[in-house]
Amino acid sequence: MSMTDELLGDESVGSLLGALQDAAPGRRFEATREAAAGLSALTLSRRARSLADGILLDLPGDHAELARVVRAAIEHPGFDGWALWPVGLASARRAVAERTESAFDDSLEVLRQLTKRFTSEFAIRPLLLHDLDRGLDRMASWTTDPDWRVRRLATEGSRPLLPWAERLPALVADPSPTRVILDALHDDAEESVRRSVANHVNDHSRGHAAFAVEVVRGWRDAGGDHLERVSRHALRTLVKRGDAGALELLGFPPALVEVSPLEVSPVRVEAGGAVAFEAEVENTGADPARLVIDYALFFPGARGEERSKVFKIAQRTLGPGERTVVRASHSFRAITTRRYYPGRYGVALQINGVAHPRTGFELG
Repeated sequence: MSMTDELLGDESVGSLLGALQDAAPGRRFEATREAAAGLSALTLSRRARSLADGILLDLPGDHAELARVVRAAIEHPGFDGWALWPVGLASARRAVAERTESAFDDSLEVLRQLTKRFTSEFAIRPLLLHDLDRGLDRMASWTTDPDWRVRRLATEGSRPLLPWAERLPALVADPSPTRVILDALHDDAEESVRRSVANHVNDHSRGHAAFAVEVVRGWRDAGGDHLERVSRHALRTLVKRGDAGALELLGFPPALVEVSPLEVSPVRVEAGGAVAFEAEVENTGADPARLVIDYALFFPGARGEERSKVFKIAQRTLGPGERTVVRASHSFRAITTRRYYPGRYGVALQINGVAHPRTGFELG
C-alpha cells in the first residue's frame, strides 16, 4: 500500500469512531469497526467505500436519522480530515437509496457542512450521478457562499474527470451545464477556488477544445484581477497539444521562426541518466514574436508502441531577426508515476504548438 492509502489509516479512523460513538452513544458501530480492521489491503478509495458500508449498516433507517448523527458529530474535535470522506459518502448513498427530493437536498446540505472540515468533492458524486440537474442547481447557489471551501466544492465536486472519483458521463459528453459555476468563480478571491475552476475547464478541454476556449474568451472579455494565470492553467492541455485557438487567445499566434537542428547529448543515455539538448531559434518575421517553447519526448510504451508527452521549457519574445538559444534537459531517473523502457527515443522542440524535426537517441 502507498502512503496515500494511509490517509485513511488507524489514527484517522479511530478519531472517526470516537466522534460517531459520542454522537450516537447507543450504537456499537460494530460494522464500521470491522471495516476499519480490514483496511490494510485496500486502496484509499476502496477504504472510503468500505467504511461507508459499515456506517450505513450501523446507522439503519432513513437519511434524516443518519444526518442527525453526522450533525451531532460535527461538534467533536476529532471529526475532520480524510475520515469525513466515508461519512459524506454514506450520506449521499443513503439519500440516493431513499429516492426522495428531501433526502437528496438534505444530503447536499450535509456535504456543504462537512466540506468546511474536509472536502466533500468525492462524496458528492453519487448525488450528481443520480440527479445531475438538481445537484448542479444547488451547487450553483454555493458560488456566493461566504466560505471559500463551499465555493470550491461547487466547481471541484462537479469536475467531469475528478481524480480518485467516479466520472460524470453526462458532463463528459456535454460540458455546458457547469458553465454557470465556472463563470461565477473564475475570478474568485481565493486562489484554491480559481485553481479548481481552471482544472475543471482543463477537464472539459480534453474532449471539448472549442468549449474550453470559448469559456476562457468569455472570462477575458468580462475582465478580472486574475485572468492571465487562471486562463493559462485552464488551457494548459490545449497549449501542449498545439491548439491554435487556445494559443492565440493567450497571446501566442502562429510565428515565423527558423529552428536549427536539435543537438542532443549524449546520444546513448544510461538508465537513470539524463539527456541535454539545445537549438537556436530565430524570428524570421517582420514583427515581434511571442513564443511558448515546449519539448515533446517520444518514447516506447510497455508494449513497444511509440508514445509522447509534452513538457514546458520557457516563454520568450523575439524581435524581428532576433535569435535565442534554447537549452533543456530530461531526466530518466525512476519515478512512481512514469516508467522508462529501454529503446529508441526522440525529442523535438514545439513552438507555439508547431512541432519541429526531432532528434533521436537511445536509452540503454
